[in-house]
Amino acid sequence: MKLYSFHRSSAAFRVRIALNLKGLAYEQQPVHLRKNEQRREDYLSRNPQGLVPTLEDGREVLTQSLAIIEYLDETHPNPPLLPKDPPGRARVRALAQVIACDIHPIDNLRVLRYLANPLGHDEKAIEAWFNHWIGLGFAGMERVLAGDGKAGTYCHGDAPGLADICLVPQVFNAQRYPSFDTKPYPTLMRIFAACMKLDAFERARPEKQPDAE
Repeated sequence: MKLYSFHRSSAAFRVRIALNLKGLAYEQQPVHLRKNEQRREDYLSRNPQGLVPTLEDGREVLTQSLAIIEYLDETHPNPPLLPKDPPGRARVRALAQVIACDIHPIDNLRVLRYLANPLGHDEKAIEAWFNHWIGLGFAGMERVLAGDGKAGTYCHGDAPGLADICLVPQVFNAQRYPSFDTKPYPTLMRIFAACMKLDAFERARPEKQPDAE
């Protein structure tokens, strides 16, 4: 397998964690988003959106992190990343989508760059935007994780899965600005700490990637 990745990309971070949890070997091909390498024609031929990650698995070329992770779960079912029961699967997918659909799309690099240029917002305004949307999403997740009795060591029971894979990179993002206060989210941060004790999550950290700067 070959993973087209950028060390700071949350979406690529998710796929690295999933590959590590599955124990799958993969080669990384860096795509430097700040240098616009994702807009090169050779990369657009693989991922027409010009985004990361992209995973090549033999002849298959896969995009969108959650789709890639579910593909890995279906083709390499052990250890499972989703519960067996339909309500549990729906719960885990909903938690993952809080991050992947509601927080990340409006807080990612290309959005922050657009806020700066051409819209002209300064760093303070961009920081306020960034923290606001993470805070809203985390508040909702905290209520679910602390209140429905289905979290254990991890977001759903005592084995890491899709929701944890999405949570960890988003906490890394939240820590980008020291002004973001994680104290209102004790359950979320407890789960984050448990995840980071696992080698699969630790090895996927941005600063441990071959293209880290």
